[in-house]
Amino acid sequence: MTQQAVERALGKLLTDGNFRERFFENPEAASWEAGLALSPIELEALARVPRHALASLHDDLDKRISRPSLDPDRDREKTGKVTQP
Repeated sequence: MTQQAVERALGKLLTDGNFRERFFENPEAASWEAGLALSPIELEALARVPRHALASLHDDLDKRISRPSLDPDRDREKTGKVTQP
């Protein structure tokens, strides 16, 4: 319920594709599992950020600061390519 928690959540939404998917399925549960104490207002505000905008920015980030997907089939479905570890 602090600015720090919101910033941590945004960071995870940008750099962790698995968290991003879980968050948009169930923001409250995903945040709780990640140890992020967010208020209902903060959860609602973050859930309103367009998923495609976060994914697009993630794609532009240096891969050394992004968490690789643990599900290679997810990447293959989106791009048609297999990601290298």
